[in-house]
Amino acid sequence: MQKGKINVTTENIFPIIKKFLYSDHEIFLRELISNAVDATQKIKTLASVGEYKGELGDLTVRVKVDKKAKTLTVSDSGVGMTEEEIDKYINQIAFSGAEEFLSKYKDQTQAIIGHFGLGFYSSFMVSDKVEIVTRSHKENTTPVRWSCKGTPDFSIENTERETRGTDIVLHISKENEEFLEDGKINELLTKYCRFLPIPIAFGTEKEWKDGKEVETGKDKIINETNPLWTRKPADLKEEDYANFYSDLYPAAQDPLFNIHLNVDYPFNLTGVLYFPRIKSNFDIQKNKIQLYSNQVFVTDSVENIVPEFLTLLHGVIDSPDIPLNVSRSYLQSDSNVKKISSHITKKVSDRLQEIFKENREQFEEKWDDLKLFITFGMISDEKFYERADKFALLKNVDGKYFTYDEYEKLIKENQTDKNKSLIYLYTTDSEEQFSYIDMAKNHGYDVLIMDGQLDPHLINTLEAKFKDSRFIRVDSDVIDKLIVKEDKKELTLSYDEQSDLRSLFEGATNDTSKYWVQFEDMGEQSAPVVITRSEYMRRMADMAAMSGAGSMYGKIPETVNLVVNISHPLVKSVVEQKDKKLSDKIQEFSSKLEPLNSKLEELRKQTQGKKDEEISQAEKDEMGDLNKKIDEIKSSKAETLKKFGKDNKLTKQLIDLALLANNMLKGEELSKFVKRSVELIKVK
Repeated sequence: MQKGKINVTTENIFPIIKKFLYSDHEIFLRELISNAVDATQKIKTLASVGEYKGELGDLTVRVKVDKKAKTLTVSDSGVGMTEEEIDKYINQIAFSGAEEFLSKYKDQTQAIIGHFGLGFYSSFMVSDKVEIVTRSHKENTTPVRWSCKGTPDFSIENTERETRGTDIVLHISKENEEFLEDGKINELLTKYCRFLPIPIAFGTEKEWKDGKEVETGKDKIINETNPLWTRKPADLKEEDYANFYSDLYPAAQDPLFNIHLNVDYPFNLTGVLYFPRIKSNFDIQKNKIQLYSNQVFVTDSVENIVPEFLTLLHGVIDSPDIPLNVSRSYLQSDSNVKKISSHITKKVSDRLQEIFKENREQFEEKWDDLKLFITFGMISDEKFYERADKFALLKNVDGKYFTYDEYEKLIKENQTDKNKSLIYLYTTDSEEQFSYIDMAKNHGYDVLIMDGQLDPHLINTLEAKFKDSRFIRVDSDVIDKLIVKEDKKELTLSYDEQSDLRSLFEGATNDTSKYWVQFEDMGEQSAPVVITRSEYMRRMADMAAMSGAGSMYGKIPETVNLVVNISHPLVKSVVEQKDKKLSDKIQEFSSKLEPLNSKLEELRKQTQGKKDEEISQAEKDEMGDLNKKIDEIKSSKAETLKKFGKDNKLTKQLIDLALLANNMLKGEELSKFVKRSVELIKVK
């Protein structure tokens, strides 16, 4: 028996492995089976070129659990190793200083494996002792057993093994006994080894017989050695792609379509990507792409490895040019990964363009499912936007679809304002904003549906891309102000008349902080009162909502404009009722204000042009006193008008009608509106 020390420069390699790889300790099984598959493929290669003359026999890699002995064994029929090869590949570990590793890779727990050639040594994360029993494929070699208990000390001796190949025997430690459970091993084999090119057997097949499950003695193969993405597209049918998708995602709806990737230059890349059906804005599932390297599972956390919008796709990407065992930060900076990412983006956009050109009708049918994905790509990836703006669609309230160029031509003549800006009108809820849409259509305008979760971001992107264009929500202003064609005439109401009427309507609202009363001359045929929402303030509120509670925008309260149509007969009737009931009271306020305003104006003239220090304190005090009295009288006048508005049924009715049209009248206020409506209807 030979004894010795593993050739490392320090003696704390095993504590490092256990400490820094513990969070990923389950990958030991992937590493051992990957090594077994490599050894098996090597013997196949040697046989194919005539360097190995013997029979290949059964090449299945087998995994066995012995709960009694507390061992987990991975066996292969590959090339095997001689004693010299064990010394070379197992004992001579080139490990340039554990201390350097600790400082350099302390935040990259996956970086050690593979990068330092320590795939096999990951087995010590879960084992008290590891044995290698191996026999080389070479003639006249003796089987050997290598043994190590997780220290630099090892032993190697001759042993018995009838056939070529290698057994890795793990004596599982007490704290890792979960890896002696069949269910756990099945889970890991399915996760990491599901598509390896060599059959992997674990346990035996079972069948029902005489009302119970019995062993058949036949190996249970857990992997598909020739998965769909490794085959030629010409040999596959749509049914094959559909079956593979349902195998990957058993509970998912059928996908829209797929892209088969098959590249051999300037890098190797195969795979199949699927466009899932996303029926809801909140039904977004990222990280459904599985990343493989030579059919060995690497990760399904592909964010920052592929462009973020591609993480909405489902499927498989496989490339030997993607390192198997490195940190995600390494993957993000790897040049091959960047090239692969860019290529996939191009393939995806090319496929969408192809479908659009070949069958636009089919593309339009699938647009509502595709929209979220394409929107995400366009707002997050400049190169994708440049490709996608040829097939990206806009949908209007009539359910018609247009490319960006087509829609610009459609609205250019009628929706260009006086400043030569093209106005894109849109709705976020065609039912809730129906009355505004109807008014816009009556003016010959077209209205887009922009109700997607990412549409606020898309609107900002398109406004930056489209020349001299603005997007305005259809309920953001009265119809004549949505697209201003000419300068509007000034209102006939004086400032004081507007102030009085504003107080009156504010009194009729339940929350004056929520409503800003404005006045417009919209003609007798328009509604008496209209609710509008400021485009700017609404976008700010949308950004605050999407940015979360910690956003710099904070929580922006909703404010709406209460636009009163001064030309409407019912509004004129409110003014008449106010004048009739409050005429004397308002005249009284005016009589009190007139001398105060006159005196204040006289003082202002006297102090006009003077510096602050040149104005006497007596003058300042008198002006301050006058302002205070004027404010008190104005406040009393406003409260009188507000009380009138609160008690005036017609004013309340007009406001409630506007709220009702916007689905904003609910609960107790809706009940009051119904009762008031009955009272106001007079039977003749």
